[in-house]
Amino acid sequence: MRYMVMVKYAENDPNIPEPDEEMYAEMARYNEELVKAGVMLAGEGLHPSDQGALVTFRNGVPTVTDGPFAEGKELVGGYWLLEAKSREEVLEWVKRIPADPNVTSRVEVRQLAD
Repeated sequence: MRYMVMVKYAENDPNIPEPDEEMYAEMARYNEELVKAGVMLAGEGLHPSDQGALVTFRNGVPTVTDGPFAEGKELVGGYWLLEAKSREEVLEWVKRIPADPNVTSRVEVRQLAD
């Protein structure tokens, strides 16, 4: 079963510090563990929303709005695409994500529809 694991954060929260080199190193080690275990299919961080776009369809007509996206309280800051035998297995991996103890973060886990 494949799962999308999305790291969410409040993009404009001034209390969220920029990750330091140690946090990046911990995340790299974690990603290596996922790869060695054969669980990780893909995973990347995302640029801030001010470099993105939002496409809204009304009556079938697309409207493009450039970021940042003020309407959202949380944005996806990065993701992993993991393959696991069960929901429980992927949750065990997710609970091991390196986390800054000074920051509250949320990680959403959703199974992909096959």
